[in-house]
Amino acid sequence: MARMMTLARSIALLGLGAVVGGCAAKQAPPVQHYALGMSRAEYRDYSGAKASPCDAEPRWFQDELTAVNGLLARFIKETDQALDPKGPEHPKHLALLEEGLRTLPPVLKVHEANLQALKACDFRRTGAFPDLAQRGATLLTEARDLMALGPQIQAATALREAQKQWREQGPAREATARETWCPKPIKVGQPDLYFARLSPEGRTEWFFCDGHVVEKSGDAEPSLLSPEGLSKADRRRVQAKKYLDAALAYPAEEVDREPTAATLQKPAAPEGGSAAEGTP
Repeated sequence: MARMMTLARSIALLGLGAVVGGCAAKQAPPVQHYALGMSRAEYRDYSGAKASPCDAEPRWFQDELTAVNGLLARFIKETDQALDPKGPEHPKHLALLEEGLRTLPPVLKVHEANLQALKACDFRRTGAFPDLAQRGATLLTEARDLMALGPQIQAATALREAQKQWREQGPAREATARETWCPKPIKVGQPDLYFARLSPEGRTEWFFCDGHVVEKSGDAEPSLLSPEGLSKADRRRVQAKKYLDAALAYPAEEVDREPTAATLQKPAAPEGGSAAEGTP
């Protein structure tokens, strides 16, 4: 009798061990925490842990899909002005998009795998799962489309900032060039050219130390503009052709011009540059 009770107890323990072992084999992967801006979400990487969400508690899996869907929806909504540089929230939305570009791709990959795995679950057509699956697929596409535009948006923003800086620092660049290249004393009639600038509207100006400026717009012929207050004696010293020749001989690559997308990709030129002198 005692032997039979011992055998029964052993069988019971073996059965319990098998149950516990089976539960351990189907143990859900650990919860991962993700933050993007002010949004938070918790999810599990079932595929990465070689597990199946079909073995998970459906309510937990539903909550995880809901959380990531909600985070993606907020991300898309709170980055819509990243495409609009005039939008009042543009800087904030652009910053969130840049954060998403850095940190969101692994989450998208896991979310896509979880939604794909849901298709094999017995509970896929129950409760909120059908809506979660459809909504999740749409959000994944929208988020990836938005992030695909991210580098272009960043490049356009960098270009606008560079152009703004170019306009703001223009007077300082001109003053530095004048101080660097103009002889002392300055002689009227001596076409010492110290700076040239091409405006975004297509007007080129060449600046001379004695105050003269050669100006050319588009395909029009260049013209010489004299400073006000020149005496008759100074006017007689001015030979327009020398100024025009000096302007046209100025190296095109040294003309100060607004940055473009192409120039931003090139190494920055050293400040100061060089100036071309006309022939006396």
